[in-house]
Amino acid sequence: MIDVEDHEQQRPLGMTLLTGLYLFLFIVSLSTYGNPFPFMGTVYIGRIAKFLVFCDSLICLYLFLGIMKRQYLTWYLVIAYNLFEIVNTIVNLNFIKLAELEQVLGTTVSSEGLLNNNLMASLAILLLTQYIYRSKSYFTNRHLYLF
Repeated sequence: MIDVEDHEQQRPLGMTLLTGLYLFLFIVSLSTYGNPFPFMGTVYIGRIAKFLVFCDSLICLYLFLGIMKRQYLTWYLVIAYNLFEIVNTIVNLNFIKLAELEQVLGTTVSSEGLLNNNLMASLAILLLTQYIYRSKSYFTNRHLYLF
């Protein structure tokens, strides 16, 4: 006979993979420290870029911990974060000129590749958000604070 408490403690495979994905996103975000950072139609460099990467890393860390602890509030935050990332990508594609991007990066950039990569990443985030939206029942921790 399965104990109810043991059943609630079992973590679905999708939640485990989601936790790993947001840990990966945290590490990737942290690894971009010191690089130019495109945000809402402007490419930031220097101190502002470092600050934006730091903030993004903190948000990813919070989302990772919240998903790991299955916090109910994190369900809302991760959906909002993902949708914001999609909006940010669309704004960046529309307002950052290819010449500006090439100047900041110091190399040539394929406009088709840039467009395709960003649109595919946005589509992947959108599909991930759909999975998260449907997985609301897995976020069972009703505490407001992670710790």
